[in-house]
Amino acid sequence: MTKPIFVINGPNLNRLGKREPEIYGTTTLAEVEAMCRQAAGQRPLRFHQSNIEGEIINWIHEAIDEGAGIIINPAAFTFTSIAILDALKMFPGPIIELHISNIHKREAYYHNSFVSKVATAVIAGLGPKGYPTAVTAMIGLIEA
Repeated sequence: MTKPIFVINGPNLNRLGKREPEIYGTTTLAEVEAMCRQAAGQRPLRFHQSNIEGEIINWIHEAIDEGAGIIINPAAFTFTSIAILDALKMFPGPIIELHISNIHKREAYYHNSFVSKVATAVIAGLGPKGYPTAVTAMIGLIEA
């Protein structure tokens, strides 16, 4: 059985398409999920979003046991959550950190990512199209 890719989304991403469209665009999270599933093809994919840090950690734990790779957009938790960092440190496979905007062009408090310290790769600034790009890259990392 092929292990799934976990796509984990953090707080406020359920508001994509409505929240600050000048930064995040008008694509909804449901549309992002559809793009990811199309990019994954036959590879199984588990797509999650939560505004609750503990749920995100639980999905990372699930991925530790069952996943081939993690694509994570931790949103604001990127810059605040050592708990998510600690959970990701336990994951044995590739991790892609994903951001819709280029966090390095934004305010200084967006520049220090805890997740980058364990990520295999980082994708930032491609908008919602960064998601299928990440899925394609993850498949390459898994199959390498």
